[in-house]
Amino acid sequence: MPKTAKLPTRKILVLAANPGDTSTLRLDEEVHSIQRSIQLSKERDQFQLVSEWAVRTEDLIQALMSHQPHIVHFLGHGMGDYGLVLDDSRGRSQLVPTRALARLFQQVSRVECVLLNACYSDTQAQAISQFVSCVIGMNQPIGDMAAIIFSRGFYTALGHGSSYEAAYEMGRTAIDLEDIPEVATPVLRTRSGKVIDDRFGSTTHPQGRGTATRRIFISYRDEAPDKGLAQEFYDAFQAAGHEVFMAAESIKLGEDWRKRISAELHQCDYFLLLLSPLSATSEMVTEEVKRARSLRDQRENGRPMILPIRVQFPLDDPLNYELRGYLQQIQQREWLSAADTPGLLQELQALMLTGPAQRDVGPVDQGEEVSPPTGGVIDSVDRPPLPVAEPELRREPGGSVPLKSGLYVDRPPIEVDCFTEIEQPGSLIRIKAPRQMGKTSLMARILNHGRELGYATVPVSFQRADSRVFNDLDLLLKWLCTQVGRRLKKLKDLEDYWMGFGSKDKCIAYFEECLLEDLEQPLILALDEVDMVFPHAEVADDFFGLLRSWYESARYGDFGSELWEKVRLVVVHSTEAYVPLNINQSPFNVGKNVELEEFSAEQVQDLAQRYGLSASASQTEALMALVGGHPYLIRKALYHLRRDDLSINALTETVATEAGIYSDHLRRHLYVLQDYPQLAEAFRQVVTKRRPVDIDAESAFKLESMGLVILSGNQAAPLCEIYREYFSEHLKA
Repeated sequence: MPKTAKLPTRKILVLAANPGDTSTLRLDEEVHSIQRSIQLSKERDQFQLVSEWAVRTEDLIQALMSHQPHIVHFLGHGMGDYGLVLDDSRGRSQLVPTRALARLFQQVSRVECVLLNACYSDTQAQAISQFVSCVIGMNQPIGDMAAIIFSRGFYTALGHGSSYEAAYEMGRTAIDLEDIPEVATPVLRTRSGKVIDDRFGSTTHPQGRGTATRRIFISYRDEAPDKGLAQEFYDAFQAAGHEVFMAAESIKLGEDWRKRISAELHQCDYFLLLLSPLSATSEMVTEEVKRARSLRDQRENGRPMILPIRVQFPLDDPLNYELRGYLQQIQQREWLSAADTPGLLQELQALMLTGPAQRDVGPVDQGEEVSPPTGGVIDSVDRPPLPVAEPELRREPGGSVPLKSGLYVDRPPIEVDCFTEIEQPGSLIRIKAPRQMGKTSLMARILNHGRELGYATVPVSFQRADSRVFNDLDLLLKWLCTQVGRRLKKLKDLEDYWMGFGSKDKCIAYFEECLLEDLEQPLILALDEVDMVFPHAEVADDFFGLLRSWYESARYGDFGSELWEKVRLVVVHSTEAYVPLNINQSPFNVGKNVELEEFSAEQVQDLAQRYGLSASASQTEALMALVGGHPYLIRKALYHLRRDDLSINALTETVATEAGIYSDHLRRHLYVLQDYPQLAEAFRQVVTKRRPVDIDAESAFKLESMGLVILSGNQAAPLCEIYREYFSEHLKA
């Protein structure tokens, strides 16, 4: 009898990367699971498995060219639009951009299937699918267990003769059989344009759609009139054939809202922001705007396009400090009543038919000042980071406390110490704390003290820089020089200095020769939100090294030290920025360190009296038992108690529920914890025990940095009772 022809061997190339500064993944377990699935299959002889570990960018081309695989399986971390995470030469993270991966697979014709088993890797899958027959990526974070089980099901089916699409379905079925709620996370894309994305319960063929189909994310506060207007926009866009996300309509009962929101933000073309006086103080809305802005700045196509509409919130009313930074130079519209809805809808639908002609913010390195668009842009880049005073007691707490406010609480001896320090030649003050502890309010008062002494003052918010600035030291330093030069009316000279090599040399020369030589008085340079630089390790090392050299030049003397004695630095950052960093990475540790603590009982009682409340010691104690001395949580409670929205008893009953006044604050923390499963599990252990719990040093440090726990050694307890109640309910093992 003639022999049956042997089928050609299909080679599987596993590329694994888990840099030392990222959370540990169970990659070896996943590879072992793939090997076992192939070995137990009936067509095991038709597969060859090879693996490369601690893969660096320089290894990619070599591995693909030398192994000539049919299937490429990536194991590791993904960062959505930022790229996939590989190792660098020091074993630390290095991002590989999406466009480079797509170009690589365009030139490797033998590859039939790419499986990207990493969080948010559907962005890369979409780009690669232009050149590879079948690509599988993840539309949101995927846990270790789900990733391993999906791989097991996929290769079991493949080893028994299934097609790539059938194997993909078997992988998802394997997740479902284990009752893991991540069955909709894997997405399959083919070169022909087919997409299987189970979140939407359908198989779609995007290339068959009309060119006007868009994905729209509606961000709104779940209260009137915001909710009603959001519903009108949702219905109109749906009727026009767009894919629209609105939480109340789109999130199903029992669905993980945190993962769904993250996935929708990553995929939307337009971010429609309904901005009312209430939503302007919403932490969740601010977090969504922050992420949308970051995504937009990272992408070459400028998506999602951010479309803010003021809902019964006049254009000349100030935004809080954070939102003002995220929305600078973005045109805004105004909605006052239902009569405005048809005109806004017509404008939005016309925009979505044609798409934006260009990005709405100009190049970051241009020397000339950008002319603001007409029609409602409200904050110029010249404006210092000081909110405008409003009728104080009627103002929803949020953002920094205005200079003229009677609600600012001094925390002796911090203010006096800072005022004394800023008067010293070459001084440097570092202010750090979790969010909403009063960092920017203190910075504003230091600047004001300097102005009263006749100093030049320049506040710079790093929140206002496009995200791509932080990937390039030259862009970052030129952006910084642009901000300072504009405020000191020396911007026209910048281009003369920004020629040749050596970014730090150019920056130093510009400061010394153009700015400092002409200044007769000291200069306070206040750098707010510098934590935006921290995740970009190589740029951060150089940038903070430069600040350190300025400080040391003034303090210890060198050539030109007299000039640098004029400079007094205030550096402000949130400790929440430590969460994604390697615990051993120390971003900046020179100068006078100022850590903002919680309010004391005496300070809470004093603030209550300023709100017109006669709080007794027992009432103060009851309030602090719920929220500790957290400045924002205290202010918010006093604001609502003064309005008679609720009593202290009602506050106690609803404080940790979705109906309570802190639901927005709590949901934002839950939203952030979703991205760090190890941290979420450590915090779950803390909140489910009534006594302090021993947790690992890294989790202890990061949870304290988020303001969620208080520490005694490595023993952690929740910062306040509402954190215990809320997170013990919402964090599951």
